[in-house]
Amino acid sequence: MSNGNAYITASCVIRDQQVFSNGSLLWQDAPGAELTDFLRKGYDRFSGQYPKFHKMDALSKLGWLAAEILLRTAPVEDHLPEQVAIVLSNRSASLDTDLRYYNTVKDIPSPALFVYTLANIVIGEICIRHGFKGEHIFFTTGGFDAQQVKAYTQILLDTGVATACLCGWVEVMEQQYEAVLYLVERQQREGGKPFAAEEMRNIYDLRF
Repeated sequence: MSNGNAYITASCVIRDQQVFSNGSLLWQDAPGAELTDFLRKGYDRFSGQYPKFHKMDALSKLGWLAAEILLRTAPVEDHLPEQVAIVLSNRSASLDTDLRYYNTVKDIPSPALFVYTLANIVIGEICIRHGFKGEHIFFTTGGFDAQQVKAYTQILLDTGVATACLCGWVEVMEQQYEAVLYLVERQQREGGKPFAAEEMRNIYDLRF
């Protein structure tokens, strides 16, 4: 399917205690920092005005934080809420939270954890925060499949279902984590790149 006039207009990469925004290192925590502490510090640095964050599971916190940083540099107020889509994927679905919830079942099951035992809850948290009401889907794959994410996003854009889409990869399993989000739009912004699987992989492979 043709790229048409779609562009990657912003990106955010979070892994290894580092945060990249549009290809540049934005912030770095101490090496070896625990995921919980890293996410809390990231929240304090880049948001700090959303108390519900502290109730989320790690997967939702990570995806929420990546979206927060991404949309700081590329606001989407020009798009109707119904036309902002989200297409995410990961390897472990909600297994990290599933296991945490299972451990509470031995004593008293935790409703606070149970509500996060679906991978797509991270999408819901992003939508609630930003008021998005567009189409959304969550894929579970063995690794980041740029072509799959690209193809599905392109269909949403080409059919007019969406004019903008947050897409990418959000993975958490114990202390292993990474988030790579892209904002894809029909209209170009300064510094934007053609919406292509190769460009997505180049951003995904970004390391300091």
